[in-house]
Amino acid sequence: MVANTQNMASLEVQNAIPTLQASVGEFYNGKTVFITGGTGFMGKVLLEKLLKSCPGIAKIYLLIRPKKGQQARERLQQLLSSPLFDTVRRERPSDLQKVLAIEGDITQPELAISSSDRSTLARSVNVVFHSAATVKFDEKLKLSVTINVLGTQRLVELCKRMTNLQALVHVSTAYCNCDRRIVKEKIYPPASIGPDQITSLVNILDEQMVDSLTLQLVGNRPNTYTFTKALAECWLQENKGDLPLVIV
Repeated sequence: MVANTQNMASLEVQNAIPTLQASVGEFYNGKTVFITGGTGFMGKVLLEKLLKSCPGIAKIYLLIRPKKGQQARERLQQLLSSPLFDTVRRERPSDLQKVLAIEGDITQPELAISSSDRSTLARSVNVVFHSAATVKFDEKLKLSVTINVLGTQRLVELCKRMTNLQALVHVSTAYCNCDRRIVKEKIYPPASIGPDQITSLVNILDEQMVDSLTLQLVGNRPNTYTFTKALAECWLQENKGDLPLVIV
């Protein structure tokens, strides 16, 4: 009897998977997506998955900064020509035209996005994936705060202007609270300094001064990466307002 029950439960799960996949694909029909960190590992995988599994998606905007003499559009074309997108290129090559570059920089005020591009995003975007981050464990604290905390704050400012936003997905890390032996499914308050205080601090002090304070500020956390990602979560919880936010 137990075996039959387990078999029935397994069958129900298997039958539900196609329905779940269909519902995800259907959700993205006609949707416009904005992705930060689209040229990074997680961003590239996400982009390919959306293109391959959601054929009804309308547009995907990628925030891309000019780098090493390459403009945003050039970097996008280089990205889409990589082997990762061979399946999409072979099966639905026209879908690659749905991907558009938004020139910008997560470290700059208003993300260094032009006024016209900000208006386009505010008017048309339905879903935002924020995966831009520095993932270097030993990154200088000043830069880590600028990208992981201040960059998140700047993105939220943009999201609050989006009139058709249905979801803001913030890509965090499972190691935000690695300094705790037991981690519950919740956002813990900062132990030493809050997100607004740390952003003010790095804006006022030079890098050498921030470096001298790093060990004291980071506290029991092993590196600046986990410290700043945890601060970003705290700031989001306090300032999300009515945004449809999810942290993953």
